[in-house]
Amino acid sequence: MDVQVGKLTAPPEVQKNLPLPAPPEPEEVEDPGSWARILPYAARLKRISRRNFLIGAGASAALAGDMLFTRHVQAERRATKILTVPDSFSDLYFPKASWILFPGYKTSWEEAQWILNSLRPALHQRGRLAAIGYSNLGLDVDEIVRELILHVRALELEELYFYGHSFGGMLATQVAARLLELHGVETQLIVLDSSPFSRSDVLDQSWFDGVVFLYENGFRIPSVLRGGYELGERVVHKDERTWRQILDQSLEQLSPIAPSSVLIQTESAYIYHFDGLRFAGKLGGAKMAFMGNPKDGTVNYLTAREGWNRVFAANMKISNLSTEGARPAHASPQWASDVYRPLLERVQNELEPLPPTPEEPSYREPNGQIIRPA
Repeated sequence: MDVQVGKLTAPPEVQKNLPLPAPPEPEEVEDPGSWARILPYAARLKRISRRNFLIGAGASAALAGDMLFTRHVQAERRATKILTVPDSFSDLYFPKASWILFPGYKTSWEEAQWILNSLRPALHQRGRLAAIGYSNLGLDVDEIVRELILHVRALELEELYFYGHSFGGMLATQVAARLLELHGVETQLIVLDSSPFSRSDVLDQSWFDGVVFLYENGFRIPSVLRGGYELGERVVHKDERTWRQILDQSLEQLSPIAPSSVLIQTESAYIYHFDGLRFAGKLGGAKMAFMGNPKDGTVNYLTAREGWNRVFAANMKISNLSTEGARPAHASPQWASDVYRPLLERVQNELEPLPPTPEEPSYREPNGQIIRPA
């Protein structure tokens, strides 16, 4: 029997039901004018010098690199972080003690480190230097307490000194109470620098109330709109700042790595709802000192000082420190460190004095001569 190898032919009844093959699609005919439209651009490119081309390419590469760096920085700042400032003196002589800076309203990570470096000659006389870097996703007290206690345990810190910069004084007080309540860690000293005691101490109530209202109703303020308003506000209050400070602060707020609008709005809401009475009697033996400027145009110096004095009378040890002469008048240690350093040295010497220097061992011979070790 013959066997046919190959493709078998389908029966006629099956072939009737098979779909007809699709007709071939017509080939696209290229528009002859498309190449002609490119010729003018090619001619212009030919006229560009090699140097200008390399300059443009280099600028584009630098811009791309800057955008990638900015994106990396923004991603990193989505979490709360302890920002340490290395200092060889305090790291050597005070390894178990640390100053913790709680930055003020709208203060960036870079400005927080700037503040610490400005006050370094005074602060490093008692402890190491660190600051709280707030998350751009918003202010979270629980997250701050968690990061801080991890920092304390990692360095085996035994003494904590808090510096509350502007509204940071409110936050420093609450964190000190939480550390003592939850972890048994007591803060030795809390310095309040122009810190409002309540929202009524904030002078610009119209802007303040508006920011909180918009945040709590789900509206997020665009950075450009915020920066434009703040520039106008600084120009209106020209008597508090130099033109250089106005320019520097405005550019900082418009920078891609500046505090986010969400963070600033959550800071506003924190100030708005802060109730210092909740933490009265919960600071243990922590000593407090208040400093401020009677000419402060942001926080009412007199009412803020009265509020802290009244509620924390058991902890408040010094409240008559004046930063008059500093510009801007409100919480400006980074601009007027010469005004702030002597005050901080006084606070430390009075409230946290160093132990007396021990006498060198000596031996008195029978003839009265004192022998000291070489």
